[in-house]
Amino acid sequence: MHAHILQHVAFEGTGSIGAWLEMAGYDLGYTRFHEGEALPDPANVDLLVVMGGPMSVNDEAEFPWLADEKCFIADMIRSGRPVLGVCLGAQLIASALGARVYPNREREIGWFAVEGVAHEDASLFRFPPSVEVFHWHGETFDLPPGAVRLARSAASDNQAFQLGKAVIGLQFHLETTPGSAQQIVDHCRAELRPAPYVQSEAEILAAPIDKYLAINDLMGEVLAYLRAAGGR
Repeated sequence: MHAHILQHVAFEGTGSIGAWLEMAGYDLGYTRFHEGEALPDPANVDLLVVMGGPMSVNDEAEFPWLADEKCFIADMIRSGRPVLGVCLGAQLIASALGARVYPNREREIGWFAVEGVAHEDASLFRFPPSVEVFHWHGETFDLPPGAVRLARSAASDNQAFQLGKAVIGLQFHLETTPGSAQQIVDHCRAELRPAPYVQSEAEILAAPIDKYLAINDLMGEVLAYLRAAGGR
């Protein structure tokens, strides 16, 4: 089984995702857009993971590869194979499917709760009624046509969505580890301007290890769900 990671900047890696995929028996491939790497043949990808990044999906003039990436994501979704998007990755899925991505009413940076949205369809992934997760985003998205909202927060209506049985977009970061939190703080510290849903650097980095383990476990549940959706 081959899982392919689309990575946009060096400081936003896979966090807990890479280790989970390797333990699940996947071999990993990468397209590191910041290093000019090419996209793979979609026929060779069993699971696609689209990571985060500080750019906007609307920045195609500055980052021309965004257009090709969106086409690739759309092709993967049409193929029926599992796709997971994290933060920018979720926004890229939405944009690839024709939904609007735009500035959110609030920037959300730090540890804040999201609320799972219950549905009668038991086949959908289900988030807990409330769970504190790691955020770092200033934009949001409309739900793509046919998508179902899985989670919301006080600051953002669309925190997670599912399309069909094999596509999940997460506006928040369940893969974050203490090391990856430090990396994004080091590179994006200038964004920590006071706002209702923006924590200080000290608050962000003071999170106990139990918080990281809890969100990493939840990410494992998401990945296990997508692996099953792909028939693996």
